Amino acid sequence: MKINSRYPFLIVVLLFSISLPTLSHSTPEYAEQTGFECQRCHVDLTGGKLTKTGEDFREDLKTKGPYQPLRPIQKVIRLILGYIHLITAIAWFGTILYVHILLKPAYAAKGLPKGELILGWLSITILTITGILLTIARIPAWQAFYTTRFGILLGIKILLFMIMVSTAVTVTFLIGPKLRKSSSSGLPQSKDRLALEELSRFDGKEGRPAYFAYHGKIYDVSSSRHWKDGTHFKKHHAGYDLTDLLETAPHGEEKVLQMPQAGELASLEKRAEKSSREKIFYFMAYMNLIFVFLITFIIALWRWG
Repeated sequence: MKINSRYPFLIVVLLFSISLPTLSHSTPEYAEQTGFECQRCHVDLTGGKLTKTGEDFREDLKTKGPYQPLRPIQKVIRLILGYIHLITAIAWFGTILYVHILLKPAYAAKGLPKGELILGWLSITILTITGILLTIARIPAWQAFYTTRFGILLGIKILLFMIMVSTAVTVTFLIGPKLRKSSSSGLPQSKDRLALEELSRFDGKEGRPAYFAYHGKIYDVSSSRHWKDGTHFKKHHAGYDLTDLLETAPHGEEKVLQMPQAGELASLEKRAEKSSREKIFYFMAYMNLIFVFLITFIIALWRWG
């Protein structure tokens, strides 16, 4: 049987074409993110040596890790979740900074007010849900948590947040109720000279008198309609030294001086020693304040570091 002389030639051509390197239109990570062709990153169209853009992308990949590929609708959802996450974090962190720096932790040393508790736990819930979803959308594999700079920083941020949540649980359900109970366990016999701890019992709640201190003097606002339930326009609370806060009030001190004077604030050396529960509360309060600065520093490292 005569063999067609063209067959060997066709076989050689086929083998040669198979042996040629295939020109890929994209690399897994970069192409999915940008849609650029191979020559964007490689000197040779078949791969190999990297261009300056390719070198930069490789270094960026080491720092940030690969991205989870998302469809357009998923990117829109991620944007919405990120916005909610950011706004909630601002509200929660802002409250912590306001209470710890302006009001001082003594403001809540006898138990957190109901409004702060609601805001705090609502923020924690939203941050937890949106944080989990954003992490799933950003991290393609668990290895990124210990192989990339972004993943390591994210892991530290999550750890700090979990510690803050654990302190919130401790203060809300363990320490807080005991602090409130101790603050309502009877009023001092002598009201002429009160220490700060004693003053905190005159909070205007549950029928108790409403007192506050201003420049060392204690004023009784129990009968004032502006201090209903020991709260002044949902902003200031009875039972505290409000000297610093009232100096920034829209009215002058003449409004304060018109109130009946109930006594004087005891000097520093005569103030009562803090209980062990209060010391734990103060420690957790300032620890959370430090964590707020650490988390914001991590975010700054992501963006500008």
